[in-house]
Amino acid sequence: MNATPFDLILKGGTLVTPAGLRAGDVGVRGGRIAEIGKLESEAAAEIIEARGLHVLPGVIDTQVHFREPGLEHKEDLASGTASAALGGVTAVFEMPNTTPSTLTAADMQDKLRRAQGRAWTDHAFFMGVAAENAGHLASLENEPGCCGLKVFMGSSTGSLLVDDDETLLQALRSGRRRMAVHAEDEARLRERLALVRGGADVARHPEWRDVETARLATERVLGLARRAGRRVHVLHVTTAEEIPLLAANKDIATVEVTPQHLTLTAPECYERLGTFAQMNPPIREARHREALWRAIDQGVVDVIGTDHAPHTREEKARDYPASPSGMPGVQTLMPIMLDHVNAGRLTLTRLVDLLCAGPQRIYGIVAKGRIAVGYDADFTVVDLAARREITASWLAAKCGWSPFEGMTVTGWPKATIVRGRTIMREDELLGPPQGQPVRFLETLARKRG
Repeated sequence: MNATPFDLILKGGTLVTPAGLRAGDVGVRGGRIAEIGKLESEAAAEIIEARGLHVLPGVIDTQVHFREPGLEHKEDLASGTASAALGGVTAVFEMPNTTPSTLTAADMQDKLRRAQGRAWTDHAFFMGVAAENAGHLASLENEPGCCGLKVFMGSSTGSLLVDDDETLLQALRSGRRRMAVHAEDEARLRERLALVRGGADVARHPEWRDVETARLATERVLGLARRAGRRVHVLHVTTAEEIPLLAANKDIATVEVTPQHLTLTAPECYERLGTFAQMNPPIREARHREALWRAIDQGVVDVIGTDHAPHTREEKARDYPASPSGMPGVQTLMPIMLDHVNAGRLTLTRLVDLLCAGPQRIYGIVAKGRIAVGYDADFTVVDLAARREITASWLAAKCGWSPFEGMTVTGWPKATIVRGRTIMREDELLGPPQGQPVRFLETLARKRG
């Protein structure tokens, strides 16, 4: 009999399982969950005392921009995944608008090579959609390490843009995995650019990129997706007007919202933060924030992603609209959302569905997203009662700032465990970084076929 049956035991915590909350232990062997319940054996290479803490499945952030290659002065894969690990995130999906954009199999392989031995968390990368690769997406989406396809219908940070219906339809008809969409209408953005061209108050950002810009694009992509018979995932939804459209198309569309749009409102955030509150789509008035919370309550929202998109302080301090859009968020995801749990805006089990099980369902992730025997031993251990201030000194992102700096929250990540390895405990990274590519059901099925 093995004298040390477990590599790790999480002892006495409150587990958030598919069956609900339960007190108990978790035994880990070989990077996977081996047993759940009251463990009689205390023999393990590592024991983490979790009494008074909640043990969640490993949190997955399905929208981050880590800027490598080409823009490493803003962020890179090492600093970005360090931020994720410190914030309790165990896996990340990184976006394709780097320099160069991720458009080929070679680009994907380059990102995987860069992540090896440097990424703290598990990871996958989106393949970008562009006119030059629209006919090859069916094979590109099955590259190892690819979590899916990403299309920008409206211009944002970077040069990726597909704004014509013909190319969009071609892309939607090429392949079968769910396609992630940044839904802003480029024609309307160009028409309305005169509102801010040459300089304006940043508070006009949601006026330029207005509600109709978002609604039109979402309506368009839903229609094209239905014609193509393709599932889509609409990212960072921001308006009350989009919610009924998306609710009526749940057979083909899933929905993401961000912590920023659930927490901040215009005009207050622009008055307080200036261009540091600027992102695409914009932070909007309170009625839209309340509509997003109702959509969470009604089950229309499937996932929360941060759209972590850092820029340096110097870049963000430029006069609007020369200032870039985007803000960091992966490290503050759990503190902000746990604070919302404590405020009664959603339950902990609903949050776990949005951050763990939801990503697994949408993208077909293998063996992640729940605390269950046989699944990867990924855990986010949190103290729901911890009261902390978000400070710049805690942040690992290269940009060194957060829109939530100075905010006191209730709820904090205490440990991050990836495939049975503790990579963060009590705000300290425990190395070396050994993150691995996330696996997907679709690519495994193609490989077996």
